[in-house]
Amino acid sequence: MAADGSSRAALEDFIIHEARLLDARRFRDWMELFAEDGTYWVPAVPDQKSPFDQASLFYDDRELMKTRVERLEHPRIHVQTPPSRTAHLVGNVVVDAADETKGEYVVGSTVIMVEYREDRQRLFAGRQQHRLRRDGESFRIVQKRVDLINCDSAFEAMAVPI
Repeated sequence: MAADGSSRAALEDFIIHEARLLDARRFRDWMELFAEDGTYWVPAVPDQKSPFDQASLFYDDRELMKTRVERLEHPRIHVQTPPSRTAHLVGNVVVDAADETKGEYVVGSTVIMVEYREDRQRLFAGRQQHRLRRDGESFRIVQKRVDLINCDSAFEAMAVPI
C-alpha cells in the first residue's frame, strides 16, 4: 500500500531529517521525534519477534532514551571520548502501510551508518521500519525498528543510535 506522492515525500523527508539529527549529534531533538509511547528497537537476532523474549542490541522507551541521551551528552562518557562521528544513508524508502484516516504509516527503508571514532571506522547496515503517527504538519515515531544484517555478530559497545 502506498501513500499519495505528497505523503510519501513527506514521510521520506521525515526519515532523512531523523538521520541528519543523529549525524549532527542532536540527540535531544532526535528523541523529541518519538511519540510519548514511542520505542527504538534493534533486535539481536534475525527475525526476532519480540523485544521481551530475549535480549536486544537496543530497546528503549522514552525513559531509557532520555537516560541514553543524558549519558551521550556527559563530557566524560568513556565509550564516547572522543565522540563518534557518523554518516547515515537512507534509501529504498517504501510506504508499506498507510491509514490516512488515522494518520498512521509504516515506512520501510534501507539504512547504512558509518561510525568513525579513534581512527577506526565501523559499518552498520540493514533494513529499518518506522511506525509513524501524524502530528500536525509532521509525524511522531511510534516505533523505530532497525534489523541489522549482522545483528547476531559480536559488537564492541554501541553507544550512538543507528
